[in-house]
Amino acid sequence: MDEYGNMVLRLAYVYMRNEHDAEDVFQDVFIKLYEHMGRIQSEEHMKAWLIRVTINVCKNKLKSFVYRKMDEYEEGTHISIDHDYFEVTSAVTSLPTKYREVVHLFYYEGYQTKEIAELLGKRESTVRSLLSRAGEMLKNKLKGEYDFA
Repeated sequence: MDEYGNMVLRLAYVYMRNEHDAEDVFQDVFIKLYEHMGRIQSEEHMKAWLIRVTINVCKNKLKSFVYRKMDEYEEGTHISIDHDYFEVTSAVTSLPTKYREVVHLFYYEGYQTKEIAELLGKRESTVRSLLSRAGEMLKNKLKGEYDFA
């Protein structure tokens, strides 16, 4: 948890857009890691496994009827951070999921497009297109204040 906890929590927040739900996902992911620890082959495999499991847990939670109904009544809780970071994070989390996940993996986790393609089961050209489109969307949302190219 010390090594990958922040990564899992940030990725969960990108999907869930809510600190409390991201913490629930975090807990679920590390319970799954504990249950499957014997199957993890290496540190590199563990990081990729954690990212994939985090994405899957988030998607399953977002699909659940209970979450959709709760989301109608709750206002998102935002992590208290500086204004510029919050503005960029808000812009990223407002993107559709397919763009949020590639932006997070590329910019926040430092994965290359080929690695993202493998993690998400997409073609590398698709990942590059998603990143390009996401960059354009972010430029529009942030009114050109930041460079995402």
